[in-house]
Amino acid sequence: MELEKYIIDESQVGKRLDVFVSETCDNMSRSFAQGIIEKEQVKVNDKVKKSNYKLRLKDEVSIEKSEPVELQVEAEDIPLDIVYEDSDIIVVNKPQDMVVHPAPGNYNGTLVNGLLHHCKDLSGINGVIRPGIVHRIDKDTSGILVVAKNDVAHNSLASQLKDHSMKRTYYAIVEGIIKEDEGTVQTQIGRHPVERIKMAVVKDGKEAITNYRVLERFKNHTLVECRLETGRTHQIRVHMAYLHHPLVGDLVYGHKKQRFKLQGQALHAKNLGLIHPTTGEYMEFDSKLPEYFEEVLDKLRKEV
Repeated sequence: MELEKYIIDESQVGKRLDVFVSETCDNMSRSFAQGIIEKEQVKVNDKVKKSNYKLRLKDEVSIEKSEPVELQVEAEDIPLDIVYEDSDIIVVNKPQDMVVHPAPGNYNGTLVNGLLHHCKDLSGINGVIRPGIVHRIDKDTSGILVVAKNDVAHNSLASQLKDHSMKRTYYAIVEGIIKEDEGTVQTQIGRHPVERIKMAVVKDGKEAITNYRVLERFKNHTLVECRLETGRTHQIRVHMAYLHHPLVGDLVYGHKKQRFKLQGQALHAKNLGLIHPTTGEYMEFDSKLPEYFEEVLDKLRKEV
């Protein structure tokens, strides 16, 4: 068992214990969180509490995390928006609110479940849980990503990610007006020292570089294009918040009260460029902005 401890700050006060555990443990469902609370794998100030316990300031929550178990992931007939496919790679446009691969409490309904139904030949480098998955995007982020069908393709794509030659461009709607037409954010990103559910700009983190360019300005918001040179967890969300321009809909790094009723942050993986693992040809793929994103833009344009 791995034991992790978290100190509750003002932003978490009043939150149910099961909700906190679900949010803190990546991709864990609330029902699964309730299960480990019942098994006494979660304690508050070294005492067992119920799932509906309301967190208090400076509570210490300790969570015993079990070692991952290899599971047989089931193929599911889930509609997929496939942008491109050949014998080596699949490029998919993932909708918002879809998890990329199974995790505790989320073993069904993921992109991987749908891919296994669509094709049987996915790379095995990342094991049973994440076959073919070279890179991820958040559950609440929509957009384009590439999946490897075999190990040779997987290694090639992973190398491109590592040397930053894979082009990944996102569109984001942020709070406030960004005055500069373009810029670069270069920091170190790591786990937040107190709120372990979050990432943050920290001195001992890993290098993170985001290039941004303003596409459109509105009355109180900005549409920006963000191009990643690195791929740290929540990188764009952290960097935009660092610039004091958090993403619209981002309850973790932005405002707690949101004007637009979104399922998550207004962030879409718009464009992907890569070198094909077999042919060596440079290929570029683009995805349309989803309906939720266009609806927010339409509302903002009417205010100008």
